[in-house]
Amino acid sequence: MANDLKDVEIEKAQFVFSVYDWEGSGQMDAMDLGNALRALNLNPTIELIGKMGGTQKRGEKKIKFEEFLPIFSQVKKEKEQGCFEDFLECLKLYDKNEDGTMLLAELTHSLTALGERLDDMELDNVMKDCMDPEDDDGNIPYAPFLKKMMDNMVVIDHVK
Repeated sequence: MANDLKDVEIEKAQFVFSVYDWEGSGQMDAMDLGNALRALNLNPTIELIGKMGGTQKRGEKKIKFEEFLPIFSQVKKEKEQGCFEDFLECLKLYDKNEDGTMLLAELTHSLTALGERLDDMELDNVMKDCMDPEDDDGNIPYAPFLKKMMDNMVVIDHVK
């Protein structure tokens, strides 16, 4: 097992793994790898999830807990993860009035055109689950949106 993990981290990993072990077989579907890692307060990229053995389709591959633990340990060490403050700083670049809001159109563009792009279905889910109503000028408060989005990351993962 991963020697660099604390006992409490191993316990949390066991709990999260058990949540995604839908059949009680001691294995989880590799499609759920990203969700499981996000439930452990990590934010791996889709590319990293793929490198670690995650799949895009359910039923392609199963992961045992003994395989999951080193993946958790490795992803924990990755530098290519963002946190709330990192993402907030990025969104502040679009805050033309410096009042904590940005144009909804700019946010939509950012989510569909930059970084790990969302497709239309994923964008609709994000908007439905995380978006506050826009004001009369077409602006939305971006900090609450970002907070809701990060809190819901486990739900928003790519489901194909």
